[in-house]
Amino acid sequence: MNAAVRAVVRMGLYVGAKVYFIHEGYQGMVDGGENIKEASWESVSSMLQVGGTVIGSARCKEFRTHEGRLKAAHNLVQHGITNLCVIGGDGSLTGANLFREEWSGLLTELVEQGLIEADAVQKYSALHIVGMVGSIDNDFCGTDMTIGTDSALHRIIEVVDAIMTTAQSHQRTFVLEVMGRHCGYLALVSALACGADWVLIPEMPPEDGWEDKMCQKLSATRSRGTRLNIIIVAEGAIDRHGKPITSSLVKDLVVKCLGFDTRVTILGHVQRGGTPSAFDRILASRMGVEAVLALLETTANTPACVVSLCGNQSVRLPLMECVQMTQEVQKAMDEKRFEEAVRLRGRSFENNLKTYKLLAHRKPESELPVSNFNVAVLNVGAPAAGMNAAVRSAIRVGISEGHKMFAVSDGFEGFSKGQIKEIKWADVGGWTGQGGSLLGTKRTLPAKHIDKIAEQMQKHNINALLIVGGFEAFESLLQLYEARATYEEFCIPMCMLPATISNNVPGTDLSIGADTALNAIVETCDRIKQSASGTKRRVFIIETMGGYCGYLASVGGLAAGADAAYIYEEPFDIRDLQANVEHLTEKMKTSIQRGLVLRNENSNENYTTDFIYQLYSEEGKGVFDSRKNVLGHMQQGGAPSPFDRNFGTKISAKAMQWVTKKLVETFRHDEGRVFANGEDSCCLLGMRRRALVFQPVVQLKDQTDFVHRIPKEQWWLKLRPLMKILAKYKTSYDVSDSGQLEHVVRNRPKESDASVAM
Repeated sequence: MNAAVRAVVRMGLYVGAKVYFIHEGYQGMVDGGENIKEASWESVSSMLQVGGTVIGSARCKEFRTHEGRLKAAHNLVQHGITNLCVIGGDGSLTGANLFREEWSGLLTELVEQGLIEADAVQKYSALHIVGMVGSIDNDFCGTDMTIGTDSALHRIIEVVDAIMTTAQSHQRTFVLEVMGRHCGYLALVSALACGADWVLIPEMPPEDGWEDKMCQKLSATRSRGTRLNIIIVAEGAIDRHGKPITSSLVKDLVVKCLGFDTRVTILGHVQRGGTPSAFDRILASRMGVEAVLALLETTANTPACVVSLCGNQSVRLPLMECVQMTQEVQKAMDEKRFEEAVRLRGRSFENNLKTYKLLAHRKPESELPVSNFNVAVLNVGAPAAGMNAAVRSAIRVGISEGHKMFAVSDGFEGFSKGQIKEIKWADVGGWTGQGGSLLGTKRTLPAKHIDKIAEQMQKHNINALLIVGGFEAFESLLQLYEARATYEEFCIPMCMLPATISNNVPGTDLSIGADTALNAIVETCDRIKQSASGTKRRVFIIETMGGYCGYLASVGGLAAGADAAYIYEEPFDIRDLQANVEHLTEKMKTSIQRGLVLRNENSNENYTTDFIYQLYSEEGKGVFDSRKNVLGHMQQGGAPSPFDRNFGTKISAKAMQWVTKKLVETFRHDEGRVFANGEDSCCLLGMRRRALVFQPVVQLKDQTDFVHRIPKEQWWLKLRPLMKILAKYKTSYDVSDSGQLEHVVRNRPKESDASVAM
């Protein structure tokens, strides 16, 4: 929420508005007085890394009464406030909308009571409202992610990872209770992200007789040699008859039925606290700026709207449509129409559920389709967190579809040496939370060993290939596609999933691993900034990885509150450096104590990190001193973030389903073999704005700068002006990409049940 508050204040000041804080939520609006204060630029500095909200929040009974709202209206008019930006859940937003509808009536009453002048009614005739959804439950319809959800997932996953080590040692079963009274999003996504054995959520109560089924599943995993079980329960979990399923009930059941040593952990308010994740800071900053733009564009006739993200794009949605749909979900649950409730929750929720079912529950051999196809999976390029989650997902989905799955060690180098072995369902258990690449990965491209690789393909009769990797994986696929002319072995369906911390692969907005790296950068920047607290004024120059791609430096800069980020894509010269130094000196003299400057490792061969450090040291003499830091390989390591685990899991499941479809389409019955040589049988699966799309790699060639290994057009460059505005630069902001008002789209039941989208 603080990132959103900061963005609203700074964007508001940037467009020349007067911005006020209302402390303690609606209570502060009703009480007025000291609770309504004008905000300044400095009043929101160094709050990005603070959890909770610095302006306070409170539930307010009085605002629910007409008298309360009358007092609130009086207080707003006294300050001349007619635009409200509300950050909260559906209750807060519904209240805001009611307030807006009553506004002119309230003003008339105030005139009658002699509390305001008659001309004030004309002057403040309309109240404009924009909402941002801040809720860790992610229970608001129409929005993919609410502010706070990703951070709550971070807390849950940290706990689960820590519990897994103790459970492993003692051979225990753990029942974890997570928040979500009416919404199972946190439970479902954390179950997906840690590969839990069982999950219980309010939207989809288990079938009658679930107790036995669950115990069978737990004992089956134990008998395969697993030493632990994890069961995740949402606090609002119920059975088909609406009876609550509590964590202690689940524990007693496991003890009674299986006699396993079982413990309960209730996470409680831990989930609401802590430092916000990089994703949440960027989401909130983007939404805050978007909210101010939406307020500037509202007229008396436009409905109140909420700003939100759909996929990777800002959207504006009518507030009441979202609220009504959110209430419909609850109604569907109350009336036991559970399928309907899941569908109303939206695309993302429904697909999380489908993917979880696909991966968690192994079908007995007898029920598996028999495909007789062999599919190989390998990692190429530098390791990225989340690769293992993608491999696990691919292997399990492949097995469910009846294929024989093969794992290749050490990329194409291992392939040429025949390091290929069949891999089974249980072999990938517990892989989701592991960083790096468990299969082993190399940067070697296939062209070097093409004949040997073709030989191995034939030897193991590989009918399809799934590559998880970065820019090298993209180049590899192009080479294999070109090798089809000489080697028929490569005339098979091939697909790649982008996995690299640099996020420099064409054809996708995001890559597996980039979110984890961003979190590492942001966390380190927070610490580095804190190290200067209490000392004299200081500027830190920090070098990030990313090759020639400035994604980590730019987006990391936005999330950490940097003053500047130097990247290759936006050429800079000595005049820019001078302007930055002067700008910082100016800020340091007036208000702030610490400055942060990020530099991408290859942004400029002459203006090195040392050069910039020395320049700042010299020019800042007497005002601030400088320090430099090269972050290095810590950006590549670490346990994958919840986002990367899920992104990897979901796109990988979707890719395997595509592979199956292509295998069936390209199988020649007369010859008894697979033969695919069209462009569309060699694809990259990427996230483009709102959808996951399969794109033939040949068609992505023109969109790529091969010398610098980056896409020619990159969406995140549009976020750069945002960072500059939030750092007090006078710059132009392109509003063409801002959200347009749309209607909430109902999620229609799809024909094909197996589709997995984001």
